[in-house]
Amino acid sequence: MAPVSLLPESAPFSDEQRAWLDGFLSGWLGIQDQGGGLSVMDAIPHVEEEEVEEEDHPWHDPAIEMEERLEMAKDRPVERQLMAAMAQLDCGSCGYDCQRYAEAIVNGEEKSLKLCSPGGSATAKKLKELVSLNVGSVGAANGKSSATNGNGTATNGNGKAAEQGYSRTNPFPAKIAAIRNLNGTESAKRTSHVEIDLSGSGITYEVGDSLGVYPTNCSELVTEIINELRATGDESVSVDGKSVSLVEALTDHYCLTEITEELLTAMISKGGNLSEAKLLEHYIDDDEDISGWDVLDLLRQFSSAKLTAEELVYSLSPMKPRLYSISSSLKAHPNQVHLTVGRVGWEFRNRIRKGVASTMFSDRMAIGSTVRVFVHRSHGFTVPEDPHAKMIMVGPGTGIAPFRAFLQERQARKASGENWLFFGDQKASCDFLYRDELESLRESGLLGQLDVAFSRDQQEKVYVQDRMRERGAELWKWLNSGAHFFVCGDAKRMAVDVDRTLKEIACEHGGLSEADATAFLSRLAKEKRYCRDVY
Repeated sequence: MAPVSLLPESAPFSDEQRAWLDGFLSGWLGIQDQGGGLSVMDAIPHVEEEEVEEEDHPWHDPAIEMEERLEMAKDRPVERQLMAAMAQLDCGSCGYDCQRYAEAIVNGEEKSLKLCSPGGSATAKKLKELVSLNVGSVGAANGKSSATNGNGTATNGNGKAAEQGYSRTNPFPAKIAAIRNLNGTESAKRTSHVEIDLSGSGITYEVGDSLGVYPTNCSELVTEIINELRATGDESVSVDGKSVSLVEALTDHYCLTEITEELLTAMISKGGNLSEAKLLEHYIDDDEDISGWDVLDLLRQFSSAKLTAEELVYSLSPMKPRLYSISSSLKAHPNQVHLTVGRVGWEFRNRIRKGVASTMFSDRMAIGSTVRVFVHRSHGFTVPEDPHAKMIMVGPGTGIAPFRAFLQERQARKASGENWLFFGDQKASCDFLYRDELESLRESGLLGQLDVAFSRDQQEKVYVQDRMRERGAELWKWLNSGAHFFVCGDAKRMAVDVDRTLKEIACEHGGLSEADATAFLSRLAKEKRYCRDVY
């Protein structure tokens, strides 16, 4: 048998050198050619790359009750138990997804246990209980954790920077390129369409991703808090080792809507009223009675506590980013990212309260204003890879945001798959967000079907799930033919109603039992054909 040819053809040797080296290597390795021809790579033992198995989180389902979720996670590490106590929506209202929020608590980067707004007080209490039981292994239990970077920017436990260098710990100072109200003058709502310039940042994103936004606090609230301290706002305070004015610290760096345990403790130590001190001590153990209060409420109610500017700032939690579904495609809008933000406001304890980020966009931002942003990657919530696949999208109100991006992306890709959108709001005359764009896409044929539901345009309220029920037979055909189903919007009501309606459609038009309908939707979710971006 001839020696095996082990050298590649491109090796820079003469025929004589090649023959000698082939003979030497063949003899050394003990390999001979059996007629099939071998290369040097065949002589090197091949080690199979070990696949990293994705961790299973069976409790990560908002339909499962908390106690059942906790039972599922009881033998897992503490960060998974904390995760199981959360609302399982990955809604981003805390500035994380559920898994990352839990990990940030454990590694000490996040000290607040009250950020899961969908989970409310039940989640906050359970997180506090779990942290107390695991004091030795939870960083948040060891006192005030460092939740800011060197620039005083709040972090959220995701220390890995995006490839372009901008992340939660290093947001990009972007400029507002355009901003306008999408609602008519007679609307009860105000929805801001925001265009942000990313020029020079190198930031990229995919449709389905979210944009993290660090908001600033309302100047009126900041002024009232400064007045309660009997301060001027010019006082110098330390923010991560840097000296800044009190007004800057309260405006840009700290959360004024959350009452921390450190703040309650500081007020007890500086109070001059014994009964107030006892009440504050009670709130440390059970804060149900001050649910919904902000820092100003507490300072006014317990006025005997005379905090200095430095003491107040030290006891506050860092500003948290808000996550918003991106409503644009980079293919359609290079160097820009668009948001669709509904203004949030309510009255509580005889004061008007404002959503920090939403009112920043609607009331305090103008063209040229600066906002600190970063991209938060989605996990499977994006257009199908197959350009021929059908898409069904349900996005009432600001839930339209990602689907505006999806349609722009499909148009840019020249994807042939059919697109069907369900949109709803209060009144067609003033709340039909992006009406001109959607109707233009329908006329072009890109948006094959557009079903709308406006709840206040008739005596009996009509919602997107009612339109789905009316189109149940066709919806079932689409799902059976491989369509992808997407939902974006309110988690507690709309998304639950849509899920229930899908099961009803599967039972009525697919002849499935209730159990089989549930299994059918679970299978779609595992196949990433039933995706939700809910909050």
